[in-house]
Amino acid sequence: MGYLRHSILFLFISAISLAQNENRYFLSVDKNKDDFIVKVSDGKYQIQFYSSEIVETTFIPKGESENKNSHAIILNANDGKVEVADNDSSITITSGGVQVEITKEPFRISYSYKGKSIISEKRGYYKSAHKPIDLVHDNITAKTTEKIEFNLSSDEVLYGGGARALGMDRRGNKLPLFNKAHYGYETKSELMNFTLPIVLSSKQYIIHFDNAPVGYLDLDSKGVNTLTYETISGRKTYQVIVGDSWYDIVNNYTNLTGKQPMPPRWALGNFSSRFGYHSQKETENTISKFKEDEIPLDAVILDLYWFGKEITGTMGNLEFHRDSFPNPEQMIKNLRDKNVETILITEPFVLTTSGKWKEAVEENVLAKDSIGNPFTFDFYFGNTGLIDIYNPKGEQWFKNIYKDLADFGVTGFWGDLGEPEVHPEGLLHASGTANEMHNIYGHNWAELVYEANIEVNPNQRPFILMRAGYSGSQRFGMIPWSGDVNRTWGGLQSQPEIALQMGMQGLAYMHSDLGGFAGANLDDELYVRWLQYGVFQPIYRPHAQEEVPSEPVFRSDEAKALAKEAIELRYQLLPYNYNLVYENNQFGKPFMRPLFFEESDNAELFNYSKTYLWGNDILVSPVLYQGQKEQEVYFPKNAVWFDFYSNESIEGGQTKAVGLNKKSIPTYVRAGAFILMSKPIQSTKEYDANNLDVHYYLDAFVGESEQKYYNDDGKTPEALEKGDYEIFEFKSEFKNSRLEIEFEAEIGDRFNTESKNINLIIHNVKKQPKRIRVNGKKALINWNNKTKTMSVPIKWNTSEEIEIKIKLKK
Repeated sequence: MGYLRHSILFLFISAISLAQNENRYFLSVDKNKDDFIVKVSDGKYQIQFYSSEIVETTFIPKGESENKNSHAIILNANDGKVEVADNDSSITITSGGVQVEITKEPFRISYSYKGKSIISEKRGYYKSAHKPIDLVHDNITAKTTEKIEFNLSSDEVLYGGGARALGMDRRGNKLPLFNKAHYGYETKSELMNFTLPIVLSSKQYIIHFDNAPVGYLDLDSKGVNTLTYETISGRKTYQVIVGDSWYDIVNNYTNLTGKQPMPPRWALGNFSSRFGYHSQKETENTISKFKEDEIPLDAVILDLYWFGKEITGTMGNLEFHRDSFPNPEQMIKNLRDKNVETILITEPFVLTTSGKWKEAVEENVLAKDSIGNPFTFDFYFGNTGLIDIYNPKGEQWFKNIYKDLADFGVTGFWGDLGEPEVHPEGLLHASGTANEMHNIYGHNWAELVYEANIEVNPNQRPFILMRAGYSGSQRFGMIPWSGDVNRTWGGLQSQPEIALQMGMQGLAYMHSDLGGFAGANLDDELYVRWLQYGVFQPIYRPHAQEEVPSEPVFRSDEAKALAKEAIELRYQLLPYNYNLVYENNQFGKPFMRPLFFEESDNAELFNYSKTYLWGNDILVSPVLYQGQKEQEVYFPKNAVWFDFYSNESIEGGQTKAVGLNKKSIPTYVRAGAFILMSKPIQSTKEYDANNLDVHYYLDAFVGESEQKYYNDDGKTPEALEKGDYEIFEFKSEFKNSRLEIEFEAEIGDRFNTESKNINLIIHNVKKQPKRIRVNGKKALINWNNKTKTMSVPIKWNTSEEIEIKIKLKK
């Protein structure tokens, strides 16, 4: 009897602890055309499915009406295959994948996927008194806030919240959702330019809180297994996203919020950038230095000085300062003749001292104060107003500026300070308060720039560099960077984590100012290691304050030589990297992938960012500490890995100390991989997809493998959808000392394909082969005893298949 009483008591306490809200009880459930309405005592839940792996839940408190305005979601709801089971104690709504279970008494709503529990609401929605956690960061003065609270399991690791430097596992933190610059950060930054209302769990699900106003994400900061979303106002809506793998989950999330358009191929090249080039002469002389030193280059970025001689007082001019840039049209043309694109910085602030202030006031394009006058305030650059992009007049005025600059020949735009960096609480936008619009200002600004570019140049892919945005900003082609990182080893150490986290949250192009931005720190070892890491981050853009040059052409001879090697490798990897662009565009896959994507059940990898996957087949371990002679690298299991430089093979599933050298960082290739590489080039414009090297990494561990590579002209928007593309497919089969490799191609209807000159390089061929046949014809054996590689030159008409058969010696 004692045991029975104990069990009953335990069940009673458990039921109370899992109850959502002691004052909330179930009333009824109804099926509408597109959703389910669950009525409760204090309001109603609206549940709808976007797919079998995405479900959305909205709570509408009693007395309030539904707010359908999502800034993030573009997918249409689809619950055609949803089934409902209703009994006395519960209601189950299932899509064949994700399942919603509603316990009637005590009321509770929970989620599972294919029979596996995911997460459940704890108190669910409720209001509470707001207590600021940090007066420096806090911008919320509301007396009450609205919260949604969930149960967590004790062992799950949490990611998300946007760009932060906290370690991969962000559980235990209460994170402000308020985009704010952090100048000179290093290994820790709780609040940065790009916050996101999204949580990812090691249990393989995502919760996205579909609401823009500022607030908090509390990732169990009190250690009571509780996740809480808090906001000042707005929608009480969230989506639960699941899948069979991390790749499925990120693909589902980017289906929901939008896929990233493919940027122009030149975006994968090297950038010349600093804060900043003061004149046309300085800009052109810098580019000439790159050409003289034969360092590949594709773009130059002009910072603040393109519109004024001084940092302060000129922001908002948004026109070339002719004293410094006397003939910008000719400069842009001259640069393009050298295969260098021009990118201009812009900001959303118009200073009262700028040449456009009077026009901005007369055209009614600025955000207002409470009595309808332009809201003015002081910040570092001067006394200013803020362009109200939510006012149709402001939107069109700003858009026309971008159109004029695009007509000028500018092919890329940098949107800086777009948090916005200073956004006073009393400022009013046409569609809401500063706090309501703050986190989506950069998001909608990117949309404006994207539309302006497409309207002027519909056959040209936009390039849009911005440091602040919101969920789904990737669909506007936004390329974010990690802000004003300190030019120190600590600054470098946080960068892989930031990029990996943002890639998981749909922003795959997150990258850093290579070499670091803030501070006059002249450290050539740090500079080189950062640029070597940059080979394997999405955008290759050295940038810094000008006290110490960011461009390799102005560094020491040794640093310049080592940087040049790194940049040349970046260009050789162009076909591999361009395929990552395609994979991101079609499937949402990040460029940089945490190792738990490979081993989702390995808890030791859940908080690991020292080594990562670059695409599927390249393993990278950046050198992040000064003076290191060796470092430990984890090699994912169920694979064999080849040192990219020495061809040494290492069995996966182990951590190994590897020696370091100053010429490169530890880089490995998966056995069975086909790595497509370019011949040496000085610009992506010189890239020749008809003259390539295909490296195949042979190992008995891999019986069969295949890899596809996408190619197009590098500039046409939606080339795949238009049929203006080609896809190469390489297959291998290895058995009984016989290696067979096949080449096939898929050619789009509008693509003019040409014959390819392919140099097939097979690694790990330990003995000279007995024979080689290409399409049945005997071929010359070209085997290198020193490198243990063999090469097979192939002339490939892509309308036909190629079959290579190699008999190896045992």
